[in-house]
Formats: sequence, C-alpha cells, structure tokens
Amino acid sequence: MPGRAEEISAPQAGVVAQKRLWGYCLQLSIQRLGHPHRNGEITQNPAFLSLSSALLEVSRFIYLGFFCHILKAENAKVKSWADAFGGELYSIVTKYSGSLLLQKKYKDVEPTLKIKEVDGLELVKKFSEQMESMLRRKVEAVERLVEAAEDADLNHEYNSSLEFDYYNSLLINEKDENDNYVELGDEFILEPNEHFNNLLVNTTYSDIQLPTNVYNKDPDILNGVYMSEALNPIFVDNFERDPTLTWQYFGSSTGFFRLYPGIKWLPDENGVISFDCRNRGWYIQAATSPKDIVIIVDVSGSMKGLRMTIAKHTIITILDTLGENDFVNIIAYNDYVHFIEPCFKGILVQADRDNREHFKQLVDELQAKGVGTVNKALTESFKILREFRDAGQGGLCNQAIMLITDGAVEDYEAVFEKYNWPDRKVRVFTYLIGREVTFAPNVKWIACNNKGYYTQISTLADVQENVMEYLHVLSRPMVINHDHDIIWTEAYMDSALFASQAQSLLLMTTVAMPVFSKKNETRSHGILLGVVGSDVPLRELLKLAPRGTHYTAVFLAKALIILKPLSLAGCPWICLSEHQQWLHPFPPRPPSFGMYSCEFENLCLLRNSGFQG
Repeated sequence: MPGRAEEISAPQAGVVAQKRLWGYCLQLSIQRLGHPHRNGEITQNPAFLSLSSALLEVSRFIYLGFFCHILKAENAKVKSWADAFGGELYSIVTKYSGSLLLQKKYKDVEPTLKIKEVDGLELVKKFSEQMESMLRRKVEAVERLVEAAEDADLNHEYNSSLEFDYYNSLLINEKDENDNYVELGDEFILEPNEHFNNLLVNTTYSDIQLPTNVYNKDPDILNGVYMSEALNPIFVDNFERDPTLTWQYFGSSTGFFRLYPGIKWLPDENGVISFDCRNRGWYIQAATSPKDIVIIVDVSGSMKGLRMTIAKHTIITILDTLGENDFVNIIAYNDYVHFIEPCFKGILVQADRDNREHFKQLVDELQAKGVGTVNKALTESFKILREFRDAGQGGLCNQAIMLITDGAVEDYEAVFEKYNWPDRKVRVFTYLIGREVTFAPNVKWIACNNKGYYTQISTLADVQENVMEYLHVLSRPMVINHDHDIIWTEAYMDSALFASQAQSLLLMTTVAMPVFSKKNETRSHGILLGVVGSDVPLRELLKLAPRGTHYTAVFLAKALIILKPLSLAGCPWICLSEHQQWLHPFPPRPPSFGMYSCEFENLCLLRNSGFQG
C-alpha cells in the first residue's frame, strides 16, 4: 500500500542490504577518488581498492548472518521431512525384504544356535592342504601315464606294414548298408555317466580321435595307436584310485588323440572334425618352452592369389600354436617394411587370445603388391628380439623368426653374420609358398644355417602338418634333457572338445606332461612322442571350500595362492585373470581382494624366491 514500507522476508532483506553496499562501492568507483581520466581510461586507486574490498567483505557477513537465521528457522521443517522419508523407506524395506519373517524364524531356532569362534588362518591352511592333496593326486595320475607311454614306446618296434584295428571315435557303432560294422567302427558300449555330465561314455576303454586331414591308416598313426594301447589299464586304474578324475588323454605328435573314457565323436555341420590336439594350449605349453616369435610375411606382387591365401592360413596356424606364455609380432614386407599393427611397432606383445584374434583380423586384410625386399624385414626382426632379450623381457627362453615367402633371390648372409652368428640365439624357420622351386635352395639355406627348419607348402591342406614341425624343433633341447616339466594351464572353458555334445561348458584347468622317446638310438635326436593330460574342473576345487560363507570365490583365489609350489610345479594359473570372464556364481568382475588383484601376477617371483604357503 502507498505510504507503507513493503514487507519482505529475512533472506530478501539480506540481499537488499548487500545490494545497497555494492551500490555504494560502485558510486565510489565512479568518483575515482580524485583520479582523472588518462587517455579515456579509469585508473585504479589503491585506497579505493582497500575500501571497496572491506565493504564487500562486510556485505558477505551480513548476508551470511541472515542465511544462518533462516537455517535455524527451517531446521524443524527439514527434520520433519527426513523423518517422514525415513519412515516411508523403512516401511517399504520391511515389506519387501522379509526381515520380519527372518527375525521370527531366527527366534524359533535361537535356543539351538550358538556362536563358534573360527580360526581363519587355520581354516585357510586346512583348505590349502586338502587342495594340495587333491592336485597332487592329479599329478601322480599323469606321471603314471607318462611312465607307461615311454615304456611302451621303448618296447615297441616300428612296423611300416602294421595291420591293426582300433576304436575310431568317429566310426564306432557305425554300420554299412548290410548291417555290418564299418572298418574301425566295431561295437563300442556307451552308457550315460553322471560324473561326466551324463554323457554317453565307456569307462572301461579309451578310443581314438583324428582330425579330418589325418589319414586313419597311416603307418605312423597305426604304430602310435598300437603302442599307446598300453595306456588303457592305466586310465582305468587311475580312475579307480581317484574317482574325482575326469578326462584323461594322450595327444600324439602324429595327430591322434586317445581319450578316456571313450566317447562317440560327432563331426560339425560340414562333416569335418577340425579338433587337433596339437593345437590345444595344454599340448603346446607342455611340448615347448615360452617363445618369442616374429612372423615375416612376403606381400609382394608375386604372392597374389592362392599363394597369398596359403600364406595367410599359415600365419593363422602359427598364431594358433601360441599361448599366454609366448610373445609375438607380425611384419609384412614388399617395397618397404611395415608392422601390420602400427601400435605394436618395434615391440613384442603377449600372445593372449585377444591379441591373436586381433592379428588374425589384420592378416585377413593383407594385400599383395610391389617388390619384396626381405633383408630389411630380417634386420628389423633381429633388432626387436635382441632388444627384448637384452632387457630381460618376453618369454626369456626360445626366440625364432618365421619367414613366409614364395622365394628369396639371395641368402642374406650379411644380415645373419651381423645379427645372429656365431651364437645363433634366434632360430629361423622358412616356409616356401607355392610349387615354384627356383629359389628353394636359398630359402632352405637360411633355415639350415640358423638352427631352424625348412618346409614347402603348396596347398592349404599342407599347412597344418608343416607348421607343426617347428614345435618339434623347439622341443628338442627339452626332450634331449628329458625335462618332464609339469604344467598347469590357466583356467578356460573347453568349447571345442565337446562342441558336438550336449554338455554345459565347464570352467577347468589342465595338468599335462610331455612324453619322450627313451630309445638309445633316437635319444640324441630329441623325439617328442606327445603329451598326456587330465582336466580338473574348478567345481572340484570349490567342493573343498568351507561351507557357510558367501565368499567361496574369494576364498578359493586366496587358497590357491598359498598352495606350496611343489604341488603345482609351476605358477598356479588356476584362477581367471582379471581380463577374462568370470562365470556364475562368480560376479561379473572380480572384486579387489588383497593379494589377488596385485600380487597374483607375481606368483612366479614368489615361487622362485622360495615362497611357501
């Protein structure tokens, strides 16, 4: 109303008072405290700055005082809001959580309950001892298989004209149009077994699986299968001694796979069996030591067409023989040298699954053009391997260069003299692509003078067998020394072994050992007969974990770390790494639980320094 002061709230009054003080400061600024204009600009007076700053501070205190007054006035209202919200939240939680029912059930059994103090350290120690005992039984079973296989080979005389029928897992129980069993397909009794996920198996006998590209009547196959028949009673005896054992097997270097218990193997939708035991992680890790590999591929114009297709397949097959303990890179060359992944230029990367798949995609995009100059690619490869060797990085064991080309116009002796001779620390394996043999002598000379292996690949069907030869060469020092190292694979899901069977995927680890020839006449040649192994599902380890805890997964990871290294004879890569997938009942991403997240990666260091659980 006119003539009356407008009623305002306390916060508004504070704002008005502050605005008035700011206005007074502005007036003082306009007067400039006696300072004239200089070139059209207003100069700053130190006295004015001090006075205006003080007045601004006073205005802030006035506003703060009014604000605190309002807070006190509004406190009661805010508290009532909080009480109402809390009451509503408690009502909803009580209704849907079932807490009242839980309290009632607890009161019903309360008289029979008691609190028992548990020694956590003793609990973990007991779990560790039980797990060590179980894993030791697996190792002993594998050791018995190794001994039986080597003794059987020692007593076996190779017969190139051997006639021998065996149970072929693809052909068993198959009949022809006359209702007669087909060759290698005799009657083989199969029954469901709960221990093997209700698969149809034969627990009294093993059978033989071969990839489609391996001839089932080849003399090497027949002699190997005949020799390995001696493993059947050992399979059965191992299973009787330890009923928790699952699959036991022998993977031969010739390509056949003896599996116990025997099963019926089904081909894929194309009628092909692509499974090759020699490409499995457990076989590769047991057959060779960690390795650093640089793959050099010729992408010059002469490699167009089928040659380029064969070269790509050769690279992919080499990548499939690498595992978590290996390091790799790929260099393509024509007029110039380039790393197929620029981000990996000048280094080696771990050959884990992600990197291998990434390399495969890049290899598929390679195109042939230009003129090939391999000497620069060789020089770059030797430099990378030397840098990693001198820095103590990579696999710290074998180093090799894989040269894939359709010919070499010279032997590049100068490069080898500068970077690899006389020590020859890097082996060079050469793969001559195509049927042309004009430059074959140079390609062969490169391999033979650098402790490698030369092979010619003319068709896609030749790739698998020819690539596998390099594994035999790299395994020779270990075979000659008869180093029966026990290896444990990282945890994995075997989606390939029983892809054709109605079996849920199981998280597992594999214990494996190499099998060598002990014959005196071939001992110095370093002949690898194959690898024996046994799967250990992670669920068997979980069964040993103490009950009554929601943290079995955490407990398992901890207990695995404190196992004595003797039981694993190596780094216990049983838990999944953080970059790998965890399955139910584990959480999607493992929580950070102490040693696992940071110290698990250093278990090798702990083992080598005498770490004891």
